[in-house]
Amino acid sequence: MVLKIEVYGALCSLKVFEINGIGADEDDFVDKYDHDEENAEDYACGNMACDIKKPTKDILEKYKITDVEFEEIASKVSELVSFGECGWCV
Repeated sequence: MVLKIEVYGALCSLKVFEINGIGADEDDFVDKYDHDEENAEDYACGNMACDIKKPTKDILEKYKITDVEFEEIASKVSELVSFGECGWCV
């Protein structure tokens, strides 16, 4: 598997995400949302984090990866875009 992944410096988004030469979508691997929006300022996040999704046959075929590689990729995406408390968008 060839994985290219790079996060923006101050945003909870990926600048580069490619798997086996295929442009990838982080939403195929994680659900990213503010896990504590009740305690966040307007336009900020209380706890931006990801829930890792389960691999599907379609996603595995789309990127030509295995279940194990899916878990590896999803964990890496989650690690990179889970920012916790953030006020960058304020």
